[in-house]
Parts: sequence; structure tokens; C-alpha cells
Amino acid sequence: MALLADLFRTAVTFAGAVVMTIVCAAAVMIVSRLSPRSHAVERIIRLWSRTWLLLSGTRLRVVGAENVDTSRSYVVVANHESAFDIMACFLALPVPIRFLAKKELFRIPILAQGMRAIGIVEVDRQARIAIHEQLNAQAKELIAAGRSVIIYPEGTRTRTGELGPFKKGAFTIALGLGLPLLPVAIDGSYEAWKPGTFLIRGGREITVEILPPIETDECGDANELRDRARDVIARALRAQS
Repeated sequence: MALLADLFRTAVTFAGAVVMTIVCAAAVMIVSRLSPRSHAVERIIRLWSRTWLLLSGTRLRVVGAENVDTSRSYVVVANHESAFDIMACFLALPVPIRFLAKKELFRIPILAQGMRAIGIVEVDRQARIAIHEQLNAQAKELIAAGRSVIIYPEGTRTRTGELGPFKKGAFTIALGLGLPLLPVAIDGSYEAWKPGTFLIRGGREITVEILPPIETDECGDANELRDRARDVIARALRAQS
């Protein structure tokens, strides 16, 4: 019975979310063209995110929003459990954020145009060295527009439990831009929508805990910054469980 309920919830979520994605993508393309820095773009993004969670029956709990200075830009780093992490972070963080997306997503009509309109960073994982120059350049553009960039240095987890190793790129970008690093711990999204499956399990809760920022001038290099961020996220996740 529970499986049938989850299948129904999944069908409703995808049907509604696809429609909302088309509507919101069209809306942000129009608004971005008329007024690129309009706050309406952020409201549309949050509406899109809220629709996904509402349709799926997923609750969002936010802890630590007071740690964010809304007048500053950040390089946000978070553990990554599920596709729901994107929607949860758009809603939880009180600053406008943009994330990195695989180039394959930019092959999807409407979605691709919408992502480009709001400044989502396109990543070609095969580019290797060139990718770092691309990320640095696009991150600078986002910061100049008063936005923050969120990076999931762990990659997507395939199971719950201990964090995987963090890649160094996000921390190199933070140091290069001289921006504070904002660690975020996400718990519960894996149970709501496991990576690699289409089945959404309704009635779950996602906790997004925003931890105190780390000033990059307090760290000697990217390795130290990475280790500090991973440590505080891991401790937060252990405390949540």
C-alpha cells in the first residue's frame, strides 16, 4: 500500500513539476531579458522549488539562517544526498544562489534556456584544466551580480552514512575570489528521493543547517579550507542523526 502511495505521489510530483518548470523557465527568460537584476527572478526560482517539495509531500526545516549576512556573497559548500538538495537550498538560504549543472542538462529544451537566463553555471566534466578557468570566470560574474555560488564538493552520495572525500575546486575558487565559505549540512533528502531512482517517498523531512561562515583569510591554502569545511559539516550531520 505504501508503495502504491509513493508511486502515485511520484507521478503527481513529476507531472506538476514538469508543467511548473516550463512555466517558470519561460517566466525567468522574459524577466531576465527585461530586467536582469530583478528580484522577481528569485521569487520565481523559489516558487519552482517550493512546488517540487509541496507536490512530493516533503517538509523543509531550516536551522542557522542567522549565520548568513544577506549583504555579502559566499561560496556555499554542502554535502549532496539527492536532487532535492537543489530545491531545499534555494528555499533555505536567504541569499540568491546559483549552482553548477552538468552540460547534459543544457540539452533539455526550455530547461536549458531557463538555466542560462538565471545564470546557472554549465560544467563540462571532460574539460579538465579548462573547467577551472571557466568556473572562476563564471563565479566572478555571479558575485558581481550580488549572488552566491553553491558547490557540492562531495558529488552525489549513493548511500547514507559518512561523508565522501571533498574535491578541492570549490575551496580554490573561494580563496581566489577572497569570499567567505558558507558550509551547509543537508540531512533527509536521501530518504525522500534516492539518487538513481525515480521513486519519491512522501512525508519525509529535509533539514538544511547553515553553519557559521569560514573567512578564507583564516586558512593557509585550499586543503586546509576543505578539511575545515568537511569537518564542520560532518559534525553537524552526526548531531542531526
